[in-house]
Amino acid sequence: MREAMLYEKLPDSRVQCQTCQWRCKIAPDKFGVCGMYQNQDGTLYNINYALVSSVAVDPVEKKPLFHFFPGSSVFSLGTLGCNFHCQHCQNWEISMADGKTDQRGCQEMPPQAAVAMAQRSRCQGIAWTYNEPSIWFEYTLDSARLAKKNHLYTVYVTNGYQSPEAMDIIGPYLDAWRVDVKGFSDSFYRDLAKVPHWREILEITKRAKTRWQMHVEVVTNIIPTMNDDDQQLEGIAHWIKDELGELTPWHVTRFYPQYHLTHLPPTPLSILERACDIGRKAGLKFIYTGNVPGHQNENTFCYSCGKLIVERIGYQTSVVGLEGSKCRFCGAELNFRVAAKGGAVDD
Repeated sequence: MREAMLYEKLPDSRVQCQTCQWRCKIAPDKFGVCGMYQNQDGTLYNINYALVSSVAVDPVEKKPLFHFFPGSSVFSLGTLGCNFHCQHCQNWEISMADGKTDQRGCQEMPPQAAVAMAQRSRCQGIAWTYNEPSIWFEYTLDSARLAKKNHLYTVYVTNGYQSPEAMDIIGPYLDAWRVDVKGFSDSFYRDLAKVPHWREILEITKRAKTRWQMHVEVVTNIIPTMNDDDQQLEGIAHWIKDELGELTPWHVTRFYPQYHLTHLPPTPLSILERACDIGRKAGLKFIYTGNVPGHQNENTFCYSCGKLIVERIGYQTSVVGLEGSKCRFCGAELNFRVAAKGGAVDD
């Protein structure tokens, strides 16, 4: 447990958390929306500091990140809780957990231990993933600082609801921002995740890229009858193109029935392919189909010369046409972030 970095003290021992964009006002002994920040006698504490529920060595493509250190392994950590309550959450066992009562199976892993384990596992980086990383902000910040000192890349796999204040504190220590843009309407975000102000996700993602020069990739899990209409898909595609740039990867992924949405079918392949067409018409150069192993849209092709750059079959990755961040055949910029000579991060 650690005292929160970002909060204000209010009258009557109440506090206001400033870690994410809920900005919860919390009475004594109560919790914020995420269930992991508690007001204890007028002081706000993060109760899950270093409390790890999930740990794995993953291919970075599993995040998914396709233009970031392709073929590398990333040390992946998750905790308990979330500041969203998504109806289709695939990791609901941990994201919906109560940090005070559901700690069975968790382990304590201080930042020094996490970095050492990543190095022993021969990983090139660390990712905070499986549930929303900003709800153990103090831990991810301490870990990211230490990771950078030890020449490891750092990744947030996030719903994007972090506050600007939190972004500006951790921004210098994050290399990649893999964000979900789940839909593009007020009603969708309310129905899916009970989130009222979703457009702030767009602003914080733009801030990650433009102010802190993070590598950004966007994921949209396409749910039949909920966010598979042309209006929302076109909105997402045009926003990525206009605000993040045409070379920003967009992953359109297949929904599988989970949690409270088991009554819906998996996403038809035709809808995913239509989303890819919408992305291309909007001007995006890299649209990938996710959760469909073996689909040709898993691969990266140069938009200029058409040559195969990175071949992917599931999580097996073969880099065949990359020279730094460019196509080795024609020299076109492809927006890859890779290791430069000496192990530094190169754009």
